[in-house]
Amino acid sequence: MLRVEKNLSTNSITSYKTDLKRYINFLFNKESIQDLNSIRQIHIRNFIRHLNDQNLSSASINRSFSSIRSYHKYLSSEEKISHNPTQLLEPPKISKKLPKVLSIQEVDVIINSVKLEEFMGYRDKAILETLYSAGLRASELCALEMNNILFDSTMLRVVGKGNKERYVPLGSKAIKLINEYCKYIRSLLINKKKTDGNVFLSKNGKQLTRMTIFNIMKKWTQISGINKDISPHTFRHSFATHLLEGGADLRAVQEMLGHSDISTTQIYTHLDNEYLKEVHRTFHPRA
Repeated sequence: MLRVEKNLSTNSITSYKTDLKRYINFLFNKESIQDLNSIRQIHIRNFIRHLNDQNLSSASINRSFSSIRSYHKYLSSEEKISHNPTQLLEPPKISKKLPKVLSIQEVDVIINSVKLEEFMGYRDKAILETLYSAGLRASELCALEMNNILFDSTMLRVVGKGNKERYVPLGSKAIKLINEYCKYIRSLLINKKKTDGNVFLSKNGKQLTRMTIFNIMKKWTQISGINKDISPHTFRHSFATHLLEGGADLRAVQEMLGHSDISTTQIYTHLDNEYLKEVHRTFHPRA
């Protein structure tokens, strides 16, 4: 149902599987539940409390609850259970944490730390520049294909969550680096048996994984001397924040990020306010 009717990505389906496996294991081993119809609200509350005791983040706990609620809704609609125990349950309160962002200078330092003389230098620099230039998710960058780059119009065609398509402008620096990477490195990596036209390839000519992107970013961040724990999503957060700080329209940023709900994008306006308050505290004589 998730794959065919809701058209969810492989990553989303994997998350559902992880959440529900943990839930079922808890019910079976801790609550001695043998039948789906025996599940009550108290059991779900106990499971949420169990997740909290495991020191999971509020976002992870909320996602697990959402998976459980979707699961019971499905079971009910398919008449596999006689009642839905999640129907009147309120989701756990989630504390909105402001995402970590880098300054413009820090982004420059990380990207410029990439050594082009290394075999994968052109690829790595093009990856970092593209992540920041277009605000892509790591999974979107991994899936990016050559025909998704519209060089003439300097745009990217991005397939995001739920296979939703969007178009994002691509900066001149990113285009230049992609061209150089394709000329010097990608042409050596192409193996028709292993790639379907992905832009960024591994040393073996295969499509990159999200973990590879994370490791690339970690490597060059450490080399740059910036002592921060960052991920590919940090570049995405920085992309959105720097646009809004520069005066970009919230709706335009929402479109570029591929957010279906503008409230998701609005967290970056809060971040901008935090930046303003920090400037005020630092420089105002009576702060």
